Amino acid sequence: MDTKYYDQGTAAERWERAQLFFDAKDYAGAARVLGGLVDEVPEQTGPRLLLARSYYHSAQLRRAETELRALVERDPVEHYARLMLGRTLQRQGRHDEAGSHLRIASALAGDFEQV
Repeated sequence: MDTKYYDQGTAAERWERAQLFFDAKDYAGAARVLGGLVDEVPEQTGPRLLLARSYYHSAQLRRAETELRALVERDPVEHYARLMLGRTLQRQGRHDEAGSHLRIASALAGDFEQV
């Protein structure tokens, strides 16, 4: 497959292109752009989170899990990454493991059960 189009341009241009693919629900296209971008700027949360979301929406759940775990490892209080990790694990039928991440995400968001 020719990936030249997906790798063209500056990091900012590729980020914008990836968002356009994602917004158009071309999640595989977004992932193709974002894969190289994440390799280039692994410390940035935005591209990795959008890559994980692209994988999630295109049912590439193991890949989504890998990206989300990398985010949570680097930033344990990243609420949305925790939430997405929990949902990704749920879709894989790993409900017990998902529960802990969903509870943490809920607590980070301030959604505490009323007693």
